[in-house]
Amino acid sequence: MLGNLIGPEINELIAARNFSALREAFVDWSPADIAECITDLPAEEQAVLFRLLPHALAGDVFEYLDTDAQHAVLRAMGNVDAARILNDMSADDRTGLLEELPGAAVAQLLQLLSPEEKAIAQSLLNYPEDSVGRRMTPEFISVRSDWTIQQVLDHIRAHGKDSETLNVVYVTDERGRLIDDVRIREFLLRPLETRVDEIHDSSFVALHATDPEEDAVNLFKRYDRNTLPVVDSENKLLGIVTVDDMLDIQEEEATEDIQKLGGVAALEEPYMDAPLFDLVRKRAVWLVVLFLGQMLTATVMGVFEKELASALVLALFIPLIISSGGNSGSQASTLIIRAMSLGEIKLRDWWKVMKREIASGLLLGGLLAGIGFLRIVVWSSWSDSYGPHFVRIGLTVSVAILGVVLWGTLSGAMLPLLLRRMGLDPATSSAPFVATLVDVTGLIIYFSAAVLILRGTVL
Repeated sequence: MLGNLIGPEINELIAARNFSALREAFVDWSPADIAECITDLPAEEQAVLFRLLPHALAGDVFEYLDTDAQHAVLRAMGNVDAARILNDMSADDRTGLLEELPGAAVAQLLQLLSPEEKAIAQSLLNYPEDSVGRRMTPEFISVRSDWTIQQVLDHIRAHGKDSETLNVVYVTDERGRLIDDVRIREFLLRPLETRVDEIHDSSFVALHATDPEEDAVNLFKRYDRNTLPVVDSENKLLGIVTVDDMLDIQEEEATEDIQKLGGVAALEEPYMDAPLFDLVRKRAVWLVVLFLGQMLTATVMGVFEKELASALVLALFIPLIISSGGNSGSQASTLIIRAMSLGEIKLRDWWKVMKREIASGLLLGGLLAGIGFLRIVVWSSWSDSYGPHFVRIGLTVSVAILGVVLWGTLSGAMLPLLLRRMGLDPATSSAPFVATLVDVTGLIIYFSAAVLILRGTVL
């Protein structure tokens, strides 16, 4: 029954200092579930619970904790326990922890590592931030091409326990240069006397340690791999990256893009952990920019002040015009930014995108324009709100909606591509930014259409 304990019951056992029951309770728990339980506890109790875990289990659980919880647990531990945990961590997860900590804390933790693990940690931290080198682990299995399968299997039995994964075995030459990667099933299904060079075909995909993380994600998706080797400029095998690291990268990128699309500068930490001042600062920048942009709408309306004074009925449709353009622009920018992030659209496709969005803008604008015109005509059949020239007013609104929606879809689609061409992040063209841009220009389109169509009647 203890294996089915839930959070409140765990808290009761901790309060009662019933450590034997706690230790028994966690025997049937997975490392991920234990990590979640520890994270939900108060900071002073996290280290108490962590010390109860067997050494092997503690290392697995620690890697599932988020960075803040890891740091809190390490601070609450003695140097001996902290050193054991850090030395047992996989190199890539340890690098992820160290790169999030202040320099002084990193230097202190590095001193707790064994000479071998310290050298590994320092070498990984020397790679550029957000590069593949920061995500790789040097724990892999490599063999020579002149070995037999029997020798390969003996080598795996002797050294496989220290490898990050055994799904793929890497073939290297005498200088450590990568020749090929071979799936483990190829060794398991062949006769033991078969040589490695009879199996491999020297056809492989590899990452360079200095490649951006985004490139690694794209390669994993393109080739449907669980693991990819990492080499240096001389093709020497340095380490491997695994799909779980790519999932973390993809989650971080998606979170950053979503925040930018919402008109918020990307947060560097989880929402609940971000200081209030940082939350305000990240949001205030865009709000100020958008506010200044919206002030241009007052300027535009001032330019057409005489037209508004002559035909106040035009003011009734300003929210309709603005929302139609802003919504269409936001839709287009969201679709294009996501398609670019998935690799569905390249810069060279800009003309194809433009043609599709012109067609989409005309169809969508025509649909909304028809609905708007019909609404004005039907309403005027029993109300004189729009005056005797309601047909011209309906035509003005319809033409304006068609133009604004067309302009909105084009702006929303082309702006991300333009930003990418300039070397900037396409997600910067957030939905609020596109909406503000289309709001201002939409008013110009609206009043220009009114001047052309209503001249001599209402105006």
